[in-house]
Amino acid sequence: MNGSFFPLNGLYTDFYELSMAQGYHSAGKQGEHAVFDYFFRTNPYQGGFLVFAGLADLISALENFSYDGDTLAYLEQLGLESKFLQYLAGFSFKGKISSVREGEIVFPNEPLIRVEADIIEAQLIETLLLNFINFQSLIATKSFRMKLAAKGKSFSDFGLRRAHGTGGLHASRAAIIGGAIATSNVLAGYRYDLPVSGTMAHSWVQSFDDELTAFRTYAKVHPNQTTLLVDTYDTLRSGIPNAILLAREMEQQGKRLSGIRLDSGDLAYLSKKARKMLDKEGLDYVKIFASNQLNEQVIQSLEDQGAPIDGFGVGTELVTGKPDASLDGVYKLSELDGKPSMKVSENIEKNTLPGKKSLWRYYDEEGNFYRDGILLADEPEEECRWLIHPTQPDKRSRVCNLPHEMLLQPVYEAEKLLQPLPSPAESHAYLMERAKLLPEEHKRFIMPHIFRVGISERLQQLRDNLSSGYRERYNS
Repeated sequence: MNGSFFPLNGLYTDFYELSMAQGYHSAGKQGEHAVFDYFFRTNPYQGGFLVFAGLADLISALENFSYDGDTLAYLEQLGLESKFLQYLAGFSFKGKISSVREGEIVFPNEPLIRVEADIIEAQLIETLLLNFINFQSLIATKSFRMKLAAKGKSFSDFGLRRAHGTGGLHASRAAIIGGAIATSNVLAGYRYDLPVSGTMAHSWVQSFDDELTAFRTYAKVHPNQTTLLVDTYDTLRSGIPNAILLAREMEQQGKRLSGIRLDSGDLAYLSKKARKMLDKEGLDYVKIFASNQLNEQVIQSLEDQGAPIDGFGVGTELVTGKPDASLDGVYKLSELDGKPSMKVSENIEKNTLPGKKSLWRYYDEEGNFYRDGILLADEPEEECRWLIHPTQPDKRSRVCNLPHEMLLQPVYEAEKLLQPLPSPAESHAYLMERAKLLPEEHKRFIMPHIFRVGISERLQQLRDNLSSGYRERYNS
């Protein structure tokens, strides 16, 4: 089952979006055709890339983005005018959305979503778009970093209880896109058809007179998938010895203990001790799982120490996106009624790129990612010979005759889906294929190499001409 985490409507917005929309309506600007770009400015986690996510939920929410009698009555209480409320009574998003694919690896300042619509429609969906895309992309990126750190070992999302309210549902979806093999979040599993998993908490063990009885009872209820939490009392003197006793009993019944979980203490030390104890008893098939405030750095450290851990349960740091509280994605007007528009700043880095644009990826002779190029949408890509650094025009890359592909593709128009949207599992599979083409220097956690994104000469010229024109107008 797909869909957003709770029924949404047109109130899922910031009030200033409605204030501007009413202003557009009052000024007679309804019907003016706008183009907005979504992009982000800085890679999260001081990393080298972003994993794009959240598109399917955005499209699903847009289908319900409207106003009924109750919502209109509420907006009337907030002081909105009756003529504008009459307009909202028939509102639905009828514009066009082009986007990169979920699971795509992307980089700062690239137009990842292009919205083409009546300016009121385009303005009203800004908050919804930013809310969904920023958060899910942040979490998908965090999840993929853990995937890289785990070096092929599995990890699951255990984070719902520490998540930011119902945002935990979107976090679980994004975690699967990034690389988690399962989630403890049952509602997310139902909503998005995600694998669901879970074992036991300390309260289970504490609720019985002794630890071994707790283990035996759990195995009786879950004989084919028994993973025991072994650190309630004493991991090495009680938890693991009792797990070994139960494993022996299960063998006599033709069953096997699946694994043990470590949730406290020095995970590297305890996992090594646990592995020796299990192997000594011929229980080499029993897997060791670890949890407790894990992140990509801790997982990488455990791997570097040779900790014999088979899988990880990650919670707080995954679903909250720590240490980055948010992604700095923005939504900017780039064209109105066919006329290019841009925001001008004293710092060239803050200048936005004008006009309706396309996004292309170029590949080197080995088939790996080489450069991304931002071109004007009506610009034949075969005529683009050079990509120019957006803020340092003396730096340029030659791209003529290189293999390339268009990343920005139409996905939604006139209230209809133009192509099937992939599931979280399909998006993860796509991410893994793309990751093979991303050079390793961009994946490292410490001072990753910067992936170069350039603009075409035509786009550079348009930007510079518009910027000069604005300055002449307002400085005269």
